[in-house]
Amino acid sequence: MSLPTGGRTRMAKSARDNGFDLDLPSQGGWMGFASSHVPLRVWLLPYGEQFVVALSQANVWRALAEYDAPLVNQLPDGATAARAATGFAALHQLLRRAWLLSRTLPDELWKVFEQKTAGLPRTTEAERLVVQRVGQDVFRGGLLDYWDRRCAITGLAVPELLRASHIKPWAACELDAERLDVFNGLLLAAHLDAAFDAGFVTVDDDGVVVVAGALDAEARVLLGLDGPVRVRGLAEGHRRYLGWHRGRVFRG
Repeated sequence: MSLPTGGRTRMAKSARDNGFDLDLPSQGGWMGFASSHVPLRVWLLPYGEQFVVALSQANVWRALAEYDAPLVNQLPDGATAARAATGFAALHQLLRRAWLLSRTLPDELWKVFEQKTAGLPRTTEAERLVVQRVGQDVFRGGLLDYWDRRCAITGLAVPELLRASHIKPWAACELDAERLDVFNGLLLAAHLDAAFDAGFVTVDDDGVVVVAGALDAEARVLLGLDGPVRVRGLAEGHRRYLGWHRGRVFRG
């Protein structure tokens, strides 16, 4: 890509504007950046008609599946794989998404929860409820980041109308790490959250939403489930929880 005057400065600004506030040494034309808030490191390179973003975390790379995986001759030291974006607007979006994902993967929510509840007693039921509320707030924040503040099924982008729906419920989890696993959740519009929790809908491993026979045709129309719908952006980590939901909650 032939960058306009000041293009590399603009690339660096895109990185810094999206949370990558620490410079790393350049490697063979790659501009490197780290963050003081998340573990992810990124390297940027203009390549043909695209910007290539090399990433240090393989799990973040996998979660960015909506972006192309370009063929590049050599990645910088420390990178595991790369994604590509065409134009500065798309580069900005990719970097923002990568930073948010790094804040939630793989165990970041659990670490935040441990920090926030380290001094809280858990002896009485009332005390345990306080800890649970803290955990649910952390979990919701993580799902808002992971799903880019949109319903995983409808795309609705009104956070006040979205619910952080555990796939395997809080009470059924044996460990806090499981309760705070971002893969153990879907961000859903309120009516779909209620249907999912009650077992009237579930999700196949390929993302297809499956509706229970207990919902008649009229109910399906009213809920917007009368046609094929799917969850986009599922990762491998979601699948074991979805299998649990299909086997234990779904009314199919």
